[in-house]
Amino acid sequence: MTGPVDNHAREPVWDGITRAWHGLLAVTVIVGWILGEFRTFSIMQWHFYAGYCIAGLLGFRIFWGFQGPGPVRLTALVPGPEAFIDYLKTLPDRKPSGIRGHSPLGALASLVFLALLIFQVSTGLFSEDDDLFHEGPLADWISSDGNRRASWLHRLGAKAVLAMFLLHISAMLFYAVWKKENLVIAMISGTKLVRHKQDTG
Repeated sequence: MTGPVDNHAREPVWDGITRAWHGLLAVTVIVGWILGEFRTFSIMQWHFYAGYCIAGLLGFRIFWGFQGPGPVRLTALVPGPEAFIDYLKTLPDRKPSGIRGHSPLGALASLVFLALLIFQVSTGLFSEDDDLFHEGPLADWISSDGNRRASWLHRLGAKAVLAMFLLHISAMLFYAVWKKENLVIAMISGTKLVRHKQDTG
């Protein structure tokens, strides 16, 4: 008998609800960012609507993180230090990670993105735009100085969202070109290349 060898097989990983959620979140974040970045008086209210949709999707994701299947549980997004370091060592390998669900690096990025979006929604609720005479639904709960600080943090967060989005695209290109693993198709189809250990005689 020889030792175990790597063997990848395409298996169902991402459930339909998670895939639909991912698509809806991507669309609403992109639309919300565009409407906020190029805002005018006539479209500013739609920026708020996008924010409300994102808030609802984030709320569902937290719920789904406790009730959904294993790969999307919030506990699956918290890799241990050893798993994270071991995964970093495999990045130079030109083959799929073979991990069922998120890789440790992808899990960490997902947590950061979720936290950033929660931050964006929260600051948006208290922001105000004096130039366009719009304010968040909770703007009256805090002082004018608080509104200005929330607005500044919201604008700063928008830049961070763009940076994370570009990082996300870069990671998908890296996996497609270098790791030979198409993460876009994996999320659309729900199937992913999973590595199994087999003994050969």
